[in-house]
Amino acid sequence: MTLNPRILVVDGYVKAAREELVAGGASMAADQYAAMLKQAHPGTVCDVIFPSDPDCEIPAGAALADYDGVAWTGCSLTVFEDTPEVGSQIEFARACFRAGVPGFGSCWAAQIAVVAAGGICRANPNGREMGIARKVQLTPEGRGHPMYEGKAGVFDAFISHVDEITHVPAGSTVLAGNAFTRVQSVSVLWEGGVFWGLQYHPEYDLREMARLTWCRIDKLMKLGFFKDREAGESYVNLLETLHQDPARGDLAWLLGIDDDILNEDVRRAEVRNWINKLVIPTMIAKSRAGV
Repeated sequence: MTLNPRILVVDGYVKAAREELVAGGASMAADQYAAMLKQAHPGTVCDVIFPSDPDCEIPAGAALADYDGVAWTGCSLTVFEDTPEVGSQIEFARACFRAGVPGFGSCWAAQIAVVAAGGICRANPNGREMGIARKVQLTPEGRGHPMYEGKAGVFDAFISHVDEITHVPAGSTVLAGNAFTRVQSVSVLWEGGVFWGLQYHPEYDLREMARLTWCRIDKLMKLGFFKDREAGESYVNLLETLHQDPARGDLAWLLGIDDDILNEDVRRAEVRNWINKLVIPTMIAKSRAGV
C-alpha cells in the first residue's frame, strides 16, 4: 500500500522578507520545502501557510489533526523578540505538539520548537554562521537516532543563522553540533508531540545558497565575510557555476565541498528519514486505531 502524506508547510517569513528574496532571484522558503518533501517522498501533498501574514488562517483542532506532518521553513525573524509575528508562531507550534502531528524543520523552525516547549534561544556569541556549516558531528544519541540513518557521523551542511539554541527543554535530545554552534539538531518531545529540528538547511542547493548570499551581500561585507562587493559576487558566481556543472571538481575543491553538499540524497537524508521513520509510521498507527 502506498501512503501519500499530507504535509502542512509553515513559512514564517513576513511578506516583505519573502518579496526581498524573490527579487534577488531566490525561491520562497515554502517552495523550497515543498519541492524537497516531494523529492524525498513522491506523492507527498503539501499545503502552505504564511503565519506572519495578518490574514493567514491557521489550522486548529481537527483541521490541524488532518495533517500527517508539519514542516517549518527557516525565517529571518528572531525567536526571542516579543512581536505578534513571533508570538503567534510559538503558540501555533504548541498547538502542533498538542495535536500529535509530527514536526520537522530548519533553523528558525528548530528554535521555534525549542522555545514552544520551554527552551531558550539567544544570539550566537560566535556571530553569524553562513554558507557551509563545517564538521557537524553527531552526538552518541544522534548516531542512534532514526533521523540520521545512513548519514555520516561528521558532515558539512548549508547554513545561515545568527541565533542559536542555548538550553533545550526537558524531554529533548541534542543530536548534533559543531565548533560554531553547539546545537545543530535536536529532537523535541512535548505534550505528546515530536519535532525533529535542524539548525542547518537541507532544502538549500548551490543555487539557492548563491541567491541568498546575493540578497545578503551588503550585510555579509559589513560582517567581514567578503572584502568588497567584487569578492562577494565572485563567490556567488562560483556557487552558481558549480550548480550548473556539478562535474567541475576544480570548483568543488576550491570551495571545499564534497558529496555532503553536492549529493542531494546525502544532503536530504534527514527529511527522507523523517517521512519514512516518523510520519508514515504515525499514519499507519492512526489508521489501525481508526483515527
